[in-house]
Amino acid sequence: MNLDIEDAEALLGYLRRAGRVGESECPTIRVLPGGVSNRTVWVERANGEAWVLKQALAKLRVKVDWFSDPNRIQREALGLRWLEKLAPPGTITPLVFEDPAQHLLAMLAVPRPHENWKSMLLAGRIESAHVRQFGELLGTIHRCAGQQRAEIAPVFDDRSYFESLRLEPYYAYTATRVPAAADFLHELIEETRRRRETLVHGDYSPKNILIHNGRLVLLDHEVIHWGEPAFDLGFSLTHFLSKAHHLPARRAAFADAARLYWETYRETAGATDVEPRAVRHTLGCLLGRVAGRSPLEYLNDAERARQRDAVVKLMKAPPLTVARLVEDFLSCL
Repeated sequence: MNLDIEDAEALLGYLRRAGRVGESECPTIRVLPGGVSNRTVWVERANGEAWVLKQALAKLRVKVDWFSDPNRIQREALGLRWLEKLAPPGTITPLVFEDPAQHLLAMLAVPRPHENWKSMLLAGRIESAHVRQFGELLGTIHRCAGQQRAEIAPVFDDRSYFESLRLEPYYAYTATRVPAAADFLHELIEETRRRRETLVHGDYSPKNILIHNGRLVLLDHEVIHWGEPAFDLGFSLTHFLSKAHHLPARRAAFADAARLYWETYRETAGATDVEPRAVRHTLGCLLGRVAGRSPLEYLNDAERARQRDAVVKLMKAPPLTVARLVEDFLSCL
């Protein structure tokens, strides 16, 4: 029978048999909440060393059927190894071990105290230093990977996990739910498949950022691949704009954050022609997060309908700049 790491007794037995902990060692084991595509467990040893174990699920924990090969955990381990070389120091958690047979890996836990950035933002706590780091982190990864294309591109050539966890649930499935957006989304899918420019994280969002001592740490790399950098920008900008929608009292602050994030990324990455594509991916993700397989849980039905209508309107003549997109999207609300 396959191991379920959320079963503390079974996990402890596994760690002992594998020699990861001593035979008489009794680490603290705690299931971490919120995982959609993985089981996630905190393990803290008596010597104070703490790990986070992740185990990929074949069927994701959402209301609609959504499946993905759990062998993607090997892709995440690969991402951890390479991102530690590419990203700014201290922003990637070191890999401790991986076990492909059990579809799991362990990484060093981010030291306590730390906070999840998504939770901070939903509480209206927006700090420009965090926004700048968010732009610098992604810009550094994209720039440095692009400079090492010959070495890195073949390693991350497979995009099957990106297809099953991003293009299908966010764009293709949404196209079946919102016919007025179908042509836009299908064209976006085809353009995304054609572009292979740099290392793309594929899950670059505040949910996957922990903040420790004012420093951002990036998590969750299972859809990392060589592809279209504009997807990362659209996926991440969507979170600033959706929160601006959800929190009217902080709308101006989130709009400023979106603009600052883009400008910091552009300066760090040296991006020249990506902006119009980033706008289109933002529109695609804004719609995907209200009509796709993984809707944003903090938006209510009325907000989802309003966001859908605003995005469909903007898709008819997409803005060419991020600044204009921010202005137009908020005006449509």
